[in-house]
Amino acid sequence: MWHTKGMVIFQDIQEVEEWLEPLDYIVFWEAIAPYDVITMADRDHCDGLIAGGKVKQDLILSCLKRVARNNLADCLGLKHRVRQTLAVQSLTSVH
Repeated sequence: MWHTKGMVIFQDIQEVEEWLEPLDYIVFWEAIAPYDVITMADRDHCDGLIAGGKVKQDLILSCLKRVARNNLADCLGLKHRVRQTLAVQSLTSVH
């Protein structure tokens, strides 16, 4: 994962998940804004549900993070991280 012009560049879906995981509600909206994967109309709707006491903020945030992860993966063409077994790693290590 690396940064450019205020945006994080992701190598795989797991990096997106790791990036999203610690974000609170306000920071989440600030962080995803440059990617344009969730609209301000969506935010207004979510804010209204929270303000009206219809849905807890934690539940909405959890769902938003999943939506953001899926949308980022789709628009950036990200795949799941390839896990290498120890056998494969040993073939590529330099001694």
